[in-house]
Amino acid sequence: MRRVTTSNVNGNWTMVRGAAATAAVLAAMTGAPAMAAADGGEAPGKGLRITRFLGERRLPHMMKFKDTTVGGLSGIDRDPRTGTWYLVSDDRWRYDPARFYTGRLDIDRATGAFEGVKITGVTTLRRPDGSPYPGFGEPGSADPETIRFDPRTRRVLWGSEGDRPDETHKGIPLSPMSLGWARRDGRYAGRLDVPAGLRLTAEHRGPRRNYGFEALTFTPHGIAAMVEGPRYEDGDAPTVRHGALTRLTLWDRGGRARAQYAYPVDRLPAAPKPPAGIADSGVSEILAVGGHRFLALERSWLEGVGYKVKLYEFDVRGATDVLHRESLAEGARFRPVRKRLVADLGRYADPAQNLESLAWGPRLKTGECTLVTGSDDNFDAREVTEFLAFAVRGC
Repeated sequence: MRRVTTSNVNGNWTMVRGAAATAAVLAAMTGAPAMAAADGGEAPGKGLRITRFLGERRLPHMMKFKDTTVGGLSGIDRDPRTGTWYLVSDDRWRYDPARFYTGRLDIDRATGAFEGVKITGVTTLRRPDGSPYPGFGEPGSADPETIRFDPRTRRVLWGSEGDRPDETHKGIPLSPMSLGWARRDGRYAGRLDVPAGLRLTAEHRGPRRNYGFEALTFTPHGIAAMVEGPRYEDGDAPTVRHGALTRLTLWDRGGRARAQYAYPVDRLPAAPKPPAGIADSGVSEILAVGGHRFLALERSWLEGVGYKVKLYEFDVRGATDVLHRESLAEGARFRPVRKRLVADLGRYADPAQNLESLAWGPRLKTGECTLVTGSDDNFDAREVTEFLAFAVRGC
């Protein structure tokens, strides 16, 4: 690790030398552990807080629906007018083409009881020519990881992580990372312009493989999306010794990128077993709380340990707009967003699952909002497709 040349923790400014130094300083600057509740649960004080755990519901492993295999559910959202839920699968034609499901998550508005989950429909996502997206390892393939329903246009917006070659996947063709509109019948309806710095390349530039768009939300003013982990130019991936920086991008309703902010990802919560084992950590979903406030799911998978997932709230006010900055390392001086721990979600389900979805459910008669998170089972019999529901205030 190179030496930190300048750091002002109280002022939230940093100037650093080297990627690892960037992440280490920002991990200290966020102050998240100090702001968390002592038992690792909900944080007290202002902001969003969990008031009740409403329960867990699951779908059967590898269940069949209309000749498709249900699994890999990586994003969910709800149409507030009809109560229909949208659930996107990250299956890359291992079983079926890129698709989203519709369904019901039954939450009793009077009692808050989470009564069940049911799949009611399936829709294939289409390219501009009307054909399904190619599968894994083919040019132009899609990797759906997040979905949002737009009440204004009655369409869905979904994010594809794309694909690119790297040291361990040298033969993978380059497929663009994208945020695309689709009609409710799956037909292509356009896409947002992705800033040049977030476009996948076959070089050590831009987002890393499997660190693309996983997080997407509508705001009162437009659209926000976050890449899961750091670009090559922004530093190293998280380790047990240091965190990392990723980027939140804001678009207006016309699809123009208007701002970008640095988000500090935590260091790994534990070392994999063995220590040289695989570890993967980043932001798997975001959700707008208002015009400036967001929730973020930080999800880690550690070989020999399992999944760890925490829910944070963060605010972009006061953060530096880094849209036109090539790098967040090597002498960069900026203010990242400030975040606050809401809950360690591992306390609500044992073992913790691969939580990748986050959405608002119906408001309860008590005035509480409902918040739902869901897991991607990776089509693996050792994992499950689960949904956790919470009542929250401060929403």
